[in-house]
Amino acid sequence: MSSAPTSGSHVSVPLTRVVLVAATAALGGFLFGFDTAVINGAVNAIGEQFQTGDLLLGFAVASALIGCAIGAWYAGRIADRYGRIRVMLIAAVMFVASAVGCALAIGVWDFSFWRIVGGLGVGAASVIAPAYIAEVSPPEYRGRLGSLQQLAIVSGIFVALLSDAAIVAAAGTASAPWLFGLEAWRWMFLVEVVPAVIYGVLALTIPESPRYLIARGEMTKAKEVLTRYVGGDVEKVSTDILKTVEGKSERARFSILRRGKFGLLPIVWIGIGLSVLQQFTGINVIFYYSTTLWQAVGFTEQDSLTITVITSVTNIVTTIVAILLIDKVGRKPLLLVGAIGQFVCLGVLTLMFATATVVDGQPVLEGSSGTIALIAANLYVVFFGATWGPVVWVLLGEMFSNKIRAVALSVAAAAQWAANFVISTTFPALASVGLGLAYGVYTFFAFVAIFFVIKYVKETKGRTLESMSEDAPAPVAPKR
Repeated sequence: MSSAPTSGSHVSVPLTRVVLVAATAALGGFLFGFDTAVINGAVNAIGEQFQTGDLLLGFAVASALIGCAIGAWYAGRIADRYGRIRVMLIAAVMFVASAVGCALAIGVWDFSFWRIVGGLGVGAASVIAPAYIAEVSPPEYRGRLGSLQQLAIVSGIFVALLSDAAIVAAAGTASAPWLFGLEAWRWMFLVEVVPAVIYGVLALTIPESPRYLIARGEMTKAKEVLTRYVGGDVEKVSTDILKTVEGKSERARFSILRRGKFGLLPIVWIGIGLSVLQQFTGINVIFYYSTTLWQAVGFTEQDSLTITVITSVTNIVTTIVAILLIDKVGRKPLLLVGAIGQFVCLGVLTLMFATATVVDGQPVLEGSSGTIALIAANLYVVFFGATWGPVVWVLLGEMFSNKIRAVALSVAAAAQWAANFVISTTFPALASVGLGLAYGVYTFFAFVAIFFVIKYVKETKGRTLESMSEDAPAPVAPKR
């Protein structure tokens, strides 16, 4: 163990060491993506197995989002009371329980219950991963390391879709009996046990957040973590952290959110705004309902599913691009470019579907219109994956002060899941009126996002977490 650094000394930390710790925390994001996407290949089989109507089946699918919002809301409070690592362990247990419970469900109601349990784990993971990664990362690498959360999420989605396809290929259909006589769709959920157990085991090998340790009065342990993982002037950093957390009881950390306009601090409203706008531009419509779009373009159902997998790969690649750019370009420029790009792409989709020929109640894109829509939809995913997807999670992990980070992130993440639920459940109704209307709504919110970024988002690139204000991120200090 290295000796404690003297005041003013600068500690250098090997990047690989921090990457391994951040990647372990980001495994929660992988399970986040896997758990939300794994049901895609099982929906029809579940409906047949339990003989449910469309409304009840829709509830079973969407019930996880209810758990996500609740899990996100309470994760910050639990993290401030019991620590970041314990929240990871609780989430891992919930993922395992949900996977086994869904796989062995005997009816749609107990299946929905276990989906909610899994949602609680997803919600907790969506809060704790960005908060923890921000708190153990050197400032110069924080953006790239924070982006691992989004990379893990989209990778989890891809692996879920891939494992679903592999199981169906092996069993013949999702409803067919497979290993040990269990239907193939049940094995889709059981697969999640493996990464969930790995997540829980690895969580026991990483250190607790130094910000949490100092808040609990464990300064020696905190300095050890700062020395091994954060680096810099450890004495100064630990002193700065102490100044931002001392004198604040647990109750005070929660009540501090209730100051300001409409009961919340301005910075919390900015976090909520980022979260809601990330969802209100309709990204999950592309992932949840993309088959409708591609079939309108003229592809078969099987080809549409293949395109969905390709889209998930595109999301992974663009997230890697974001990782390479975020600490060089900065957060605000990426968000601005992303909002403008999404606005243009969604506007094109709106125009294509609003002017499409309607046959049997469904829009049919003819000639070049289909090609233009296909290109616009994929470019939209590129703009989202390289900007709003990862950057929002990075900002939520670093834009709040030490006093309120975990709790404020909980509020913002809960708002994000609520927005996800609203968009996912309203799309069928909007689409029944016309896909042009649906994409027109998302275009409007992309337009709002442009001005929201310009007016309210401040750059956080290269700043220490201790320099973050409670009311709003301050401008970047000039370089010396």
